[in-house]
Amino acid sequence: MKNNRRVGSPVRTLLLVLGLVFVLMAILWPILSKYLGRLPGDVVVRRPGFTFVFPIVTCLVLSLLFSLLFWIFRR
Repeated sequence: MKNNRRVGSPVRTLLLVLGLVFVLMAILWPILSKYLGRLPGDVVVRRPGFTFVFPIVTCLVLSLLFSLLFWIFRR
């Protein structure tokens, strides 16, 4: 009887890395929240009993960062 399970499955590796990234971000969130979401250009609307936050500049910066990282690791 053969074992059809591959040892280094790319999906397994991807899920493991994503899980570790999520755990690391959860641990570091108190520190990260001081810097992320408060960049100049982020939209914040405050009204009595209501706050709307749209971190557009933060999203653009993170998108550029992830694009750069994916481009570097793809090579």
